[in-house]
Amino acid sequence: MSTQGDLVLPSQAALEHARSTLLTDLPSDGIGYEQAQHHLENDIVPALNGSSKSSRYYGFVTGGSLPIATFADKLAVEEDQNVQVHLPNETVATNVEDAALKMLSRLLEFEPSDWPHRTFTTGATASNVVGLACGREHIVAEAARRRGTEANVSDDGLLAATQKAGIQTIQILTTVPHSSLRKAASILGLGHNSVIDVSDPSAPHRFSHDLLQTHLSKPNSASIIAISAAEVNTGLFATTGLAELTTLRSLADTHGAWIHVDAAFGLQARLLLSPTITNPSYTTLQAGVTGLHLADSITGDAHKMLNVPYDSGFILTKSLPLAQRVFQNPSAAYLSSSAASSPDAIPSPLHIGLENSRRFRALPIYASLAAHGRAGYLSILEKQIALARSIAAYVAAPSSGYELLPLDPGASLEERLACVYVIVLFRAKDEALNEGLVERVNASRRIYVSGTRWEGRAAARFAVANWGVDGVTDLEVVKGVLGEVVEK
Repeated sequence: MSTQGDLVLPSQAALEHARSTLLTDLPSDGIGYEQAQHHLENDIVPALNGSSKSSRYYGFVTGGSLPIATFADKLAVEEDQNVQVHLPNETVATNVEDAALKMLSRLLEFEPSDWPHRTFTTGATASNVVGLACGREHIVAEAARRRGTEANVSDDGLLAATQKAGIQTIQILTTVPHSSLRKAASILGLGHNSVIDVSDPSAPHRFSHDLLQTHLSKPNSASIIAISAAEVNTGLFATTGLAELTTLRSLADTHGAWIHVDAAFGLQARLLLSPTITNPSYTTLQAGVTGLHLADSITGDAHKMLNVPYDSGFILTKSLPLAQRVFQNPSAAYLSSSAASSPDAIPSPLHIGLENSRRFRALPIYASLAAHGRAGYLSILEKQIALARSIAAYVAAPSSGYELLPLDPGASLEERLACVYVIVLFRAKDEALNEGLVERVNASRRIYVSGTRWEGRAAARFAVANWGVDGVTDLEVVKGVLGEVVEK
């Protein structure tokens, strides 16, 4: 790894040295291959963190890179394919991407034919942009249809299309949204303020169906319902099973709304839906991802729980024609595929997503799915959940000096742990210690946690996402660091 020994973070000396050696003036003749290689290996690499290579980097839901994924990514760089147009007589790249997407869909307990629009993106933020763009196209066209006319944003533009459709407001109705949802709304011209919290005050990660119904019923409005799977601070899921998703689907159909699921890291929990899984402690997690097949679009992040290199996200939606309407490169004959059109034809990626030029990010995903299969990924996930729950149990102990969040005085420890997926939110009981908790933990350089705020107070967060977790060794290191922080 890039850091020394078992340390997750580089030393301050390494950081300062690296910054002092960075070239800011362009060399007139260049320093040459060998000197540049030496500079990278000896100056820059020692100052990088171990976010991917260490199982004890717990910040930001950062996955690692499985060895086969690293190997395949090196091949992707060496071959340097631009995976934009489906050219079956010239390259197999788009076939590899299609195969990877089909395997990924099946890993997540989805039937590929139900999600004909599927593509890889740079990450969950880009996937949210794609999903919301498709949602925007649908809800405006549907509002126009119900008014007896036609309008679509892809041709008319947002202002003209909404005027034709009689829409004064587009709203994204959700619970405790990830910041990337608001970012996507801004990019799409909907604005940060279009994202409206319709959560249950007693359980903020859950929907208030009364509040949702009220907003959906607003005149001259069009809506996207965005489901968080799961909430970024707590890892709690917004929905509770098929019955609730069926209700949301009915509401969406009644009001011409679109259902988008932001499942950047929560989607992997669908591996627990396998009939072979009988562990009763997974019931809450299983409920949180049951029924998602009723959504219209789903965002996922492969470089999180799938443990492939950055940057790798994906988006699944149910309407390929709608996606092609939004993302088509019009009047570009040179970008056309000569492949025959058929139900099984592979759409050219540049016509169904944001990018025209695209790296071969499908190759490490394909390789990882082929190498590890369902059983391999399930084993990784169960180890991650087990470690997260062990950490949660430690911080919840009265003698630890910490509090497990959210606080739930009426629930037993067993009930609280059953809600833990891969995120552990906690804080120090001592307020003075709590304000500097993240800095003190990370100063050890043996583990890394990210900071946040919960109910107006500072909090810290473990996100267990690396494929190489060790439930015994990693837990002892975590307990050692947290114990030292409290004792100091």
